[in-house]
Parts: sequence; structure tokens; C-alpha cells
Amino acid sequence: EISRRSFIGRTVAAAAGITILPSYVVSGLGHTPPSDKLNIAGIGVGGMGRTNLRNCKTENIIALCDVDWAYAKRCFDDYPDAKKYKDYRKMYDEMGKDIDAVIIATADHTHALTASHAITMGKHVYLQKPLTHSVYESRLLTRLAEKYRVATSMGNQGSSGEGVSLTCEWIWNGEIGEIKKVESFTDRPIWPQGLNRPQEEMVVPGTLDWDLFLGPAPVRPYNAIYHPWNWRGWWDFGTGALGDMACHILHPVFVGLKLQYPTKVQGSSTLLLTDCAPNAEMVKMIFPARPDHKDVTVKMPEVTVTWFDGGLQPTKPEGWPEGKNMNDAGGGALFHGTKDTLICGCYGKDPWLLSGRVPN
Repeated sequence: EISRRSFIGRTVAAAAGITILPSYVVSGLGHTPPSDKLNIAGIGVGGMGRTNLRNCKTENIIALCDVDWAYAKRCFDDYPDAKKYKDYRKMYDEMGKDIDAVIIATADHTHALTASHAITMGKHVYLQKPLTHSVYESRLLTRLAEKYRVATSMGNQGSSGEGVSLTCEWIWNGEIGEIKKVESFTDRPIWPQGLNRPQEEMVVPGTLDWDLFLGPAPVRPYNAIYHPWNWRGWWDFGTGALGDMACHILHPVFVGLKLQYPTKVQGSSTLLLTDCAPNAEMVKMIFPARPDHKDVTVKMPEVTVTWFDGGLQPTKPEGWPEGKNMNDAGGGALFHGTKDTLICGCYGKDPWLLSGRVPN
């Protein structure tokens, strides 16, 4: 005995089978069936978020959220079928059941809020650097990702590039000997820093929800010096030049030298203000010796790592090629070894040895 519903279902399935190929067949033809694509939502899509989403354009971009719809307009235009939001909480409430993964590129101070909410909903998260606004928040996200068993990644371009791999290979093979000193720098900030809080209170643009932008930060009047993009130098919203770029430039340092926590830190800077990061700074960190490692042929003694920003750079070592710019794509790092000096650019790109030798 066949019910009307099951009869119709079987009939429709049989008819569909004539024209619709199974997903594994479609995949075999070089196409991804819609059912096999991820449903992705973007939060903070006016700048880097738009670039991140563009790299996922093969997937289903189903929702977009930004507190400033004028700044986000280009991204909105990229995905006319995606539902638009200003408040990420409303987006999660309305579309949470349909979202597989979230790409987040908001201001630093709202990274942890938007990401932790997504993780506790069981959503996979790609979160732009710097990971969070504080150390506590980073540890919180780490614990949540482990608890909810979701895939997570920080937007640290270059971390998986050939330059980082080559730098690590040369260090671990002993090409420059033991390393006791590293110097690194960035050409940032390229946004306003070293400023006092502006006194002028401006009219909030109609396309911007200033309250949502502030999020967990203390309330302050709107001023165009904060948004868009220039929030990076203000402590309530960003982390300054070091927070913005050290994750790129010090990545090959931490990975190559297998660093964890420093035992001593000392810093100096231009005028230190309460609201805004300084114009320039130098930070010296001392890391303890690391134990022998099966992949490393050289000892890893105590090492001093010095960071410069705001136009400051390390002194060029003896033998530096005349006329060669130390700044490579936004900064660089110098590993001073007992046998040679290794130099790489921002993101660990294009490593080379001061001696001119090219390791095999």
C-alpha cells in the first residue's frame, strides 16, 4: 500500500533522476554542486573583510553585516542576493541555522564578541588579525574553539607562504648558526597615532550606527578621525602598530626560533598618551633557551628580539648592500647568527643571507 505522499515523492524523484546528476558526478566534472558549498556570512565587510570574502566567492555568501553601510557598499554590491545587517546579533538570530562559517574583519575591539558568539553557535570562524583586543580574549577564544570543536583560523597573510617555510628551513638546518639576536620593524603606523582625544563632536553619518561601532568600548562622541579605518591607533578600538603588524613580521621569528613567552620585556617610546598609541616605539623582549628539537640541527640559546615601529629601524649590519632598502613590503626581520645574518621581509617574504650565499 502506497500513500499519496510517498507516491508523489517517488514519482518526482524518478523524474528528477533523469536530469539531475548526483553531487559526486558533478564534482567529478570539475564543478561543485550548490549542496556541497559553504554558507558564509561576513561581519565587517568594508575593508579587509571584502577581500577575504572575494577569496571565498566560490561558496554561498548568504549574509553581510557592517555598522557602516556606506563603507560596506562595494561589498554589498558584490553579493546582491546576500541579506544585509548592521547588528551581527540580529544576523545570528535570524540566519544562524543557515550559516556554516563566519568571516570577521571588524575593528579589533569587537573581534572577541563576534567570534565567541559564532563559535558557541557551532560556526567555523575566520577572524582577521590581530586575533583579539586583549590577551584574555585570545585565551578565551582558544578555549571556546577547543570546547565546540569548530575550525578556526586567524587572517595572517603570508604565514603559510614560501618565505616563512624557507626562513625556518635555513634556521633549523644551521645555515646561520646559533641565533642570539633578532631585530624587526614595520613602517607603520600609516594612520593617525600619538594624538590627544579630539574635542570636536561631529554629526554621525546617517549610514553609520555609532553605538554598534563602539560596542564594548566606553561611550565617546563620534569624530571622523576614528572611523573608517583610522581606529587602529586608538586604544579603545585598536592595538597600534605593534598589534597590527607584529603578527605578520614576528611570525617567522616565533615559528623559526620556536618561541613561547618572554622572561623580560622593556619598552621605550615617543610621548605616551592614555587614549592613543605613540608615534614610535622600541620594544625589547628576552626569550629563554629552548630545548633540543628533532627537526633542528642547531642549539637555540637565549635570544633578544627587538621591535621598532613609527619610522625607527635597526642599524644596518656591516656588509649591507649599498642602496638596498631594508623595508620589504612594510617591514622586515634580521636574524643575527654566529655564521651569517638572515633577512626576510614582511610576512617572512623573500629571505636572503647577508653573505650573499644561497643555501642548497
